[in-house]
Amino acid sequence: MAKMLFLPLLILLLFLFECESFSAENPTDRRLLVLVDDLAIRSSHSLYFKFLESRGYVLEFRLADDPKLALQRYGHYLYDGLVIFSPSVQRFGGSLDQAAVLDFVDAGHDLILAADSYASDLIRGIASECGVDFDEDPDAVVIDHVGYAVSEIDGEHTLIAADDFIQSDVILGEKKIEAPVLFRGIGHSVNPASTLVLKVLSASPSAYSASPKTKLSTPSITGSTIALVSVVQARNNARMLISGSLDLFSNRHEKSGNEQFVTEISKWVFHERGHLKAVNVTHHRVAELAEPAMYRINDDLEYSIEIYEWSGSSWKPYVADDVQVQFYMMSPYVLKSLSTDLKGLYFTSFKVPDVYGVFQFKVEYQRLGYTSLSLSKQIPVRPFRHNEYERFIPAAFPYYGASFSTMAGFFIFTIVYLYNK
Repeated sequence: MAKMLFLPLLILLLFLFECESFSAENPTDRRLLVLVDDLAIRSSHSLYFKFLESRGYVLEFRLADDPKLALQRYGHYLYDGLVIFSPSVQRFGGSLDQAAVLDFVDAGHDLILAADSYASDLIRGIASECGVDFDEDPDAVVIDHVGYAVSEIDGEHTLIAADDFIQSDVILGEKKIEAPVLFRGIGHSVNPASTLVLKVLSASPSAYSASPKTKLSTPSITGSTIALVSVVQARNNARMLISGSLDLFSNRHEKSGNEQFVTEISKWVFHERGHLKAVNVTHHRVAELAEPAMYRINDDLEYSIEIYEWSGSSWKPYVADDVQVQFYMMSPYVLKSLSTDLKGLYFTSFKVPDVYGVFQFKVEYQRLGYTSLSLSKQIPVRPFRHNEYERFIPAAFPYYGASFSTMAGFFIFTIVYLYNK
């Protein structure tokens, strides 16, 4: 009986260990759930899936309406990332729904969502919650009569050649994408005021979004405002890729930039690039090593922090010249740029303001393509004690002189007054 109880317990412990393998020390997603409308997508998009598997990802393919679908069990997530290649699904199977997908992202996991002209309300709803709005016309696709692909044979100019990429080596890699990306699908718009959503691939100025089967009316979105592929980095640093084309990831487009584009952007989505961590945050008085419980006004202090970037397999020093620290109470009293030793260490020194209260060391670092760093450390600042002031303050010498001269004058006056006949 004891052995029968021990075996399930051991399996449960191993299961929980597997579910906790994703951590800040190893941020690259490894277990991916791929939802498809048809398992034939495994063949039609095999090159993309082979790329993921070659980089160590474990893919589990499931039909999007599988009645046994679940993202978590016993309060632990079964997967590190989710790939939704099922644009026409009306309802997910099992316990999976729109709220479950959004909770998955809110828990810090990553998402790739591909739509097309048959995108369901479910897929559109998930994209909308992520800050991306697909064209409201269900029949609309992106059309470009100038920038269409030469290989297109249907004459509707819905297969377009796009090369308006975001200018970021972190997101798309250092190697320039020379060939245009062939795109057939629907466009979307993003809020230009949003700092979380970025257009990675945009349409050309001659493109517009409309139905090729009906008489052209005023398109809802036109030109370079049409986003073809966008990425989202949430405040918890979870990353999402939203594409208006499932065909973008397929094997059919040879001699184009599709393979390089989806490969490089997938590295970013799954945190192989642009993932930062900060460790060893320290502060102390100059010429001391121990971190004090509080500072005194006008103390000279030193502050340091180590920042590293994940390379996909290991942590490497992050080198930049725009990292700053604030010494903050209601507003920043001190704002200093940090120097670096090019080995991951950032440091500076400054004098504590002549104001006492509860301050914070704050580092708020946000840079295009990188995960954000938000660090704060609270420390009180006290005034001088009564026995810590200087015995004689140089600035008060005139007052000292006035006091002693007054006493001397009074003494002389007294002598003269008493003894003068």
